[in-house]
Amino acid sequence: MGSYSSSRGIRHSYDWKLIGIYLALVLIGLANIYSSVISSEPSSIFDTSVRSGMQCIWIATSFGLAVLILFIIPARIWETGSIPFYLGVVFLLFAVIFVGSEVKGSHSWFSFGAVKFQPAEISKITTSLVLALIMSQPGFKMAKFGDFAKIALIIGLPMLAILAEKETGSALVYIGFLFVLYREGMSGWILTFIGIIIVLFIVTLTVSPFTAILVLISAILAFNLLQTSHRAINILIAAAVIIALAIIKSINLTLILALAAIPALLYYAYRKRNSFIIASVIAGVVGILFVFSTDIIFNKVLGDHQRKRIEVLLGMKEDPSGVGYNVNQSMIAIGSGGFTGKGYLEGTQTSYGFVPEQSTDFIFCTVGEEWGFVGCLFVISLYFMLILRIINDAEKSREHFTRIYGYCVAACLFMHLFINIGMTIGIMPVIGIPLPMMSYGGSSLWAFTIMIFIFLVLDHQEKKYF
Repeated sequence: MGSYSSSRGIRHSYDWKLIGIYLALVLIGLANIYSSVISSEPSSIFDTSVRSGMQCIWIATSFGLAVLILFIIPARIWETGSIPFYLGVVFLLFAVIFVGSEVKGSHSWFSFGAVKFQPAEISKITTSLVLALIMSQPGFKMAKFGDFAKIALIIGLPMLAILAEKETGSALVYIGFLFVLYREGMSGWILTFIGIIIVLFIVTLTVSPFTAILVLISAILAFNLLQTSHRAINILIAAAVIIALAIIKSINLTLILALAAIPALLYYAYRKRNSFIIASVIAGVVGILFVFSTDIIFNKVLGDHQRKRIEVLLGMKEDPSGVGYNVNQSMIAIGSGGFTGKGYLEGTQTSYGFVPEQSTDFIFCTVGEEWGFVGCLFVISLYFMLILRIINDAEKSREHFTRIYGYCVAACLFMHLFINIGMTIGIMPVIGIPLPMMSYGGSSLWAFTIMIFIFLVLDHQEKKYF
């Protein structure tokens, strides 16, 4: 890799700006945790009888982990040991279902007295490491079915275990790995198809299955128009089809017509050697099957509390005093902060505990109430600076393993940020997911510390050589 440049030293070979952003988020989190737990008789921020004091312990131990990763643990272990680490965590993910403690309906915690450990948090690290290992192998191509199947298995196995634990929030974070796969060569059509599936799910629940199928057919026709010549004629044909379906307004007749068109389309595609039409037909069949499976998924697969949260989010039901209470109080807290906030320790929603889980899942509403729009913008900017800096360092990396792992870290951070803040402002269902480095809790803070500092040490191994 070249010779070590002593003139660069530690000061230049580590990304201290990235470390500085990490520290800023940790300290801002501690300050807001303290604000969210104090009462009319405030105690010291270091009082271990309250959450702020316990968070100080988690922060101290996290800094210890960071030092171990940076200066003591050999950097090569993260690549050579990635598969054993992954298999060990997968075992824990399945074991916790049977022997773990139940917390708020989720079997995802191991309890050791006062200390609790959630393997789902660590699984994001081990999954990222194995993805980086497999995808950095010579000859790996995302377009190969065997290689893609390996990646799907690596992501799907822990994700399914976490879903079995009823820890939906942590499972959703795994969707972020799709962006990593796209960066490494996965077709953008897969991301598009997933987006359409999400739209179909929402439209089927909120409008009707007929409208969902109409949306599906319209999308498929639109994509085919972009791939064919004689667009003017094709646009007229597509418009006629859509208008005819809209006039029919019968899901049974629409389904019959759609199914009847499949043999003709497949024959036409075969004669023209047009693989895009074949893919469109397959996507259409899968989409129609999904529309008719939505009711089963919603009523049989999802839990009662998950259904209620989705219904409130989509406006299907109003429940401001029930499952919608948290979000309603959170939005009141954030809205009351105005432009500059009420001031530190001056938030009434915060001080009097109107928002449940305010030091964990809803820590962001404390920022909104006490620091206002300015504070929210500052915190979100720090997160985006962190994510963009990781991506920038990853892109500069000469080692594929470091680059891919860096993108995995950025994807996990982004998904946590998007889902958590989305919960607090009412654009995502309440699924219980922490805000990285800021929410109270040891498992989450340790996991993100390990994840970020592994990337830092991998990045350091390249920067210290020239």
